[in-house]
Amino acid sequence: MKSVGVDTGGTFTDFVWIENGELKVFKVPSTPADPSKAVLEGLRAIGGEGRRVLHGTTVATNALLERKGARTAFITNRGFEDIIEIGRQNREELYNLKYRRPEPLVGRELRFGLSCRVDYKGEILQELSDEELRELVNSLRKARVESVAVCFLHSYANPVHEQIVGEVLGGEGFYVSLSHEVLREFREYERSSTTVINAYVSPKMERYLRNIQSSLSERDRISVMQSNGGLISVEEASRYAVRTILSGPAGGVIGALNVAKLSGYERLITFDMGGTSTDVSLVDTKPLVSSSSKIEGLPVGITMIDIHTVGAGGGSLAYVDEGGALRVGPQSAGADPGPVCYGRGEGITTTDANLFLGRLRAEFFLGGSMKVYPDRVKEYMERFAADAGLSAMELAEGIIEVANTNMEKAIRKVSIERGYDPKEFVLVSFGGAGGLHAAELAKMVGVKRVLIPQNPGTLSALGMLMADVVKDYSYTVMLPQESASYEEMLKLFEGLEKRALEEMAAEGFPNPVIERELDLRYRGQSFEIRVPFTPDYRQAFEEHHRRLYGYSFEDREVEVVNLRLRAVGITDKPRIKGFQSKRETVVDEAFLGYERLIYHGEILKAGVYLRDKLVWGNRIEGPAVVVEYSSTTFLPPESLAYVDRVGNLVVEVCS
Repeated sequence: MKSVGVDTGGTFTDFVWIENGELKVFKVPSTPADPSKAVLEGLRAIGGEGRRVLHGTTVATNALLERKGARTAFITNRGFEDIIEIGRQNREELYNLKYRRPEPLVGRELRFGLSCRVDYKGEILQELSDEELRELVNSLRKARVESVAVCFLHSYANPVHEQIVGEVLGGEGFYVSLSHEVLREFREYERSSTTVINAYVSPKMERYLRNIQSSLSERDRISVMQSNGGLISVEEASRYAVRTILSGPAGGVIGALNVAKLSGYERLITFDMGGTSTDVSLVDTKPLVSSSSKIEGLPVGITMIDIHTVGAGGGSLAYVDEGGALRVGPQSAGADPGPVCYGRGEGITTTDANLFLGRLRAEFFLGGSMKVYPDRVKEYMERFAADAGLSAMELAEGIIEVANTNMEKAIRKVSIERGYDPKEFVLVSFGGAGGLHAAELAKMVGVKRVLIPQNPGTLSALGMLMADVVKDYSYTVMLPQESASYEEMLKLFEGLEKRALEEMAAEGFPNPVIERELDLRYRGQSFEIRVPFTPDYRQAFEEHHRRLYGYSFEDREVEVVNLRLRAVGITDKPRIKGFQSKRETVVDEAFLGYERLIYHGEILKAGVYLRDKLVWGNRIEGPAVVVEYSSTTFLPPESLAYVDRVGNLVVEVCS
């Protein structure tokens, strides 16, 4: 069975597959109005039947960011209808006097309260009213509601009222999301927000996946990448689309970890610079995860790979703000009209700046298969520069410097701000634009070594092929340590484990790997820390607490807040072939000559190399440009790169 990894990006949709033992890659322009068109176009070009299509999708993400999800209602206890608007009283931007929190996805007219109540122990204090349920159905029909989010107080302890409402509304034809199924944890605001997001994006995801599935052979099977780095079925992705919010970026992290392991590296900072945004994440032998993420200011409580995103990509638009400062992003030229060099756009982008400076070679753009227009870039760059009072060279280098600063902040956020020293990690650069900035970024944050995989512009799609089937489960218990012995905790995990085994067996994995974790905190703390569940889990908690905050309280009571269980179905992975022999001399076919480029105001003579012809042991000194189908790598002066045994390009950065 042929496996095809598919990643939908803002500018291109990428495909990776194995054919006759060889790794193949393919890119087509994305179709933002209907992402399925690009996906189906690529799959038709690849051909074959009975394929295993592993898809990283932006459908849920875009529906949320663009506020184009389903017409959704929110059902909760009477008197708590406004919880998704009141939220927490934190101020995200303390000194911004004009800051406003994002509008909730559900307006006040579509929030409904029912007279029922369960306490924190799960005991029923007030039953549901059949009359209120009938009135609710009529109100939802009059309001033309498509999807409903149901979240009652303490339903993590006893979900009976949610189950009743779900059964009634599902029977009436509404799409229903129940909070105890989406996120069975305490903190009603985060649980409500996550459930509302799921209800808002899932109908659109279901239609999208159904459209793709109906256009393929009956023998083709589709799986969807989740934000936690694992795959799920089409049915589950349709029902719990909130789990796919960071689908594509998660695939990139999984791909980066797998290819870096082949070179002997497991402590990584992943740097994925695409056309629209840059995603960074820290991997300390395995991806770090979080269950307290926010998307556009809205809490998402599901387990996700800890990825930080900034609006800095190859298509990010440069402009001068009201104060006269040069800015880059977060607005993007996207796939249509695209950067100026694509021939249609009129806004200068980071890609245009790299092309103007000679770091991108027009004749090798997308392997020479896509025509770009350097003369057009020169015209628009000079026009912009004149308006800004700069030379074209100063403007282009300024754009690169501003973009790099934006991305540097993102790298520091996932490393230094979380207690990790970047010097101890390797920067793994990928995405279509990553190689143009990676070496300079590494120097800015103190990283000594950069690893650039083969076909870096399609690594996220390769990550889909590397991913396992993963399901995460959680359950709030709120137990003091004296009531939470290792043996007692094992018993509490039994319910989660039983559910996991049943669901994984349905996915075709009857014997999954089971991983158990706990959310712990000192009694009285507001937030908890996730640690592995072991007999000495308290010690692990205190060590983690010291690393994060610099101290711990050995005599203070610890509280177990949540149980977490992960079930992993190990999939067959494609094998990446390495080189059999080593050679230091670069062959003539790999060296394409010298070209001029601009670096720090100087015009330099840089070697241009064809990556497909480089082999194990080849060494290249900067300044240089390495071109390949999906990406270009820029090596600044005083940097050195070599090809390792598995074909990764390793850049040694001069401090």
